Parts: sequence; C-alpha cells; structure tokens
Amino acid sequence: MANSNLAGVLNPRRRHLAAGAVLMVFLLLLPLGISSVTILNILILTLLYAGLSQAWNILGGYCGQISLGNALYFGIGAYTSTLLLTHLGASPWFGMVFGGSLAAALALLIGWPLFRLKGHYFVIATIVIAEGALLLFQSWPWVGGTLGIYIPFLGDSWVMLQFQTAKLPFYYVALGYAAILWLVTYTIDGGRLGHYWRAVKDNADAAQSLGVGIFASKMQAVAISAFFTGVGGAFYAQFVSYIDPESVMNFQISLLMTLPAVLGGLGTLWGPIVGAAVLIPISELTRSYIGGSGQGLDLIFYGSIIMVIALVKPEGIVGLWADIKRRRILSRTPLASRKVAP
Repeated sequence: MANSNLAGVLNPRRRHLAAGAVLMVFLLLLPLGISSVTILNILILTLLYAGLSQAWNILGGYCGQISLGNALYFGIGAYTSTLLLTHLGASPWFGMVFGGSLAAALALLIGWPLFRLKGHYFVIATIVIAEGALLLFQSWPWVGGTLGIYIPFLGDSWVMLQFQTAKLPFYYVALGYAAILWLVTYTIDGGRLGHYWRAVKDNADAAQSLGVGIFASKMQAVAISAFFTGVGGAFYAQFVSYIDPESVMNFQISLLMTLPAVLGGLGTLWGPIVGAAVLIPISELTRSYIGGSGQGLDLIFYGSIIMVIALVKPEGIVGLWADIKRRRILSRTPLASRKVAP
C-alpha cells in the first residue's frame, strides 16, 4: 500500500495536473489586484499566445511538422467570426466554433498535398500559402481589403463578447482558452495520439513499420492545431474590435505562435506557457515604451534569447529546468546508490 501511494505521489502526470491546478488558481486571482489597463492587456495577450503556441506545438512539437503559416488559420478564424457578426448578427461564441471548424477544414485540404513534402520544403510551402492568402485578402473587397473591418459595438454583453471599458472579462476568456489548450495537450501527451505523433516525429519509417499511420497522424494533428488557432483568431478579433489582413494574417503572427514553444521546449506540456510568459511581455513592453522608433526591436531581443537557448540547451527552458532538477537529485543521492549492479 505504501509503495502504491508513493507511486501515485511520484507519478509525473499527476504532478503536472496538480501544478496546472495551482497555476490556474493563481491566474484566476491574479488580475483582481491589477488596476493598470496596460498590464491587463499584456496578461491577456500572454494567455492568448500561450494557447496559440500550444496549438502550434501540437503539430510542430509533437508531430514534428514545422509550420510557419499558422497565421492563415488565425486569420480565417478572425474573419469568419467578424463577418458572421457584422452580416448576420451571430454571436462570437458561435463564430469561434465555426471559424475554428472552417480553419480545420482548410488545414485538411492544404495538408492533403503538403504532407507529401518533407523537411524545409514543407516549411517553405506553409509560408508561401499563408503569404498568398494574405495577398488575396488584401485585394478582396468583400472582406474589407486593406481597409479591414470594424466590429460595431452593440453594448456590454457576454453573449456578444463585447465590453467597452472592462478588460477583466477578456482576461478570463483568454485564461479559459489557454487552460483548454493545456488540457487538450495534457490528454494528447499521455494518450495514444501523443505516442504515435512522437514516433512519427522521431522516425517516421520506423513508426510506419510498427503500424502507425503517418499521413493520418499528420492530418489529425493539423486539424486539431488549426481548429484551436482559428478559435484564438476569433477571440482576438473581438478583443481588438478591428481586423485587417496585416493584423491577423501577417507572417510575424506565425512567428509569435512558434517562438514561445521553441524557447520553452518543443513537444513539452509546459514549453509554450513558459515561452509565452517570457516573450510576449518583452514584445509588448518594448512596443509600449519605445514606440515606432523601436519597431522590430522586440524580435531582435527575443530572437537573441532563443539563439542563446538553442546553443546552451536546445530542449528549451523546460529542458534546462529538468537538467537542474536532475543534478539536484543526484547531488543528494549517496555515491554508492548510484552504482549499477553488473
């Protein structure tokens, strides 16, 4: 019985779940003592990009398909929700689900030919398609073209997800979004899909020889990733109340989804959250305090951070933390007990 209890305490998945619950309680209480609108905006964007990076990590981190075109799905979600609201009066909550579903359907359509490409050819193809979609939306009058679309204010309402002055509701929606993505990733990480996708990422040929469907795994991953990216885009549109192709389909958005996972740790449960907590505040604070004169400085700054992490610890901050913990445990373990019996 004692051994069973000890195994339960030491179970890594239970530790992750407990840590997630503690973090959730902390984040639920965090904004209650914050009066600064700027800080609240940064927290909302940090949570949003933690979720978006988690969605990207499902495809790029677990399945090994590095995409630099996820801004396409973000934009599809944003435009779908906005057009449904402005033309049909549909609730943004419906727009999130419909926009996410449309993004997932588009991802499957694009993935059908693209997943036959490998390595850098696949990465380049995702960039080309996303940039092509950006040019299309810029020249398409029905979606506002380069002028974009303003979302009309219909009054404070949870149903229409509109609040003129209060930012706190948006914070809790963003927190819910990030929490759902974390739970989805937690389920995938310990389930059959996670094992299959890691096998595809590590050695596709070996995985296929063991009966893993390579193409099916990639299509599953891209559909889940695109759906939640589209949902994030729909939320962002409501949060800022205005969208245009440059604001929701720009290449920089794809980078901002990718970099937190790379910095925090690819294919890990906590990597995107840790990375977003570091990178997004840096981006927003440099933009706020330096302004137009410092345009792009945030990218240079956290690009430098990522290069340092890549050189020192390619597994990211989460991998670095795991190494520190391992060394501490070894330092407390008697030398005799470290010897392995012949």
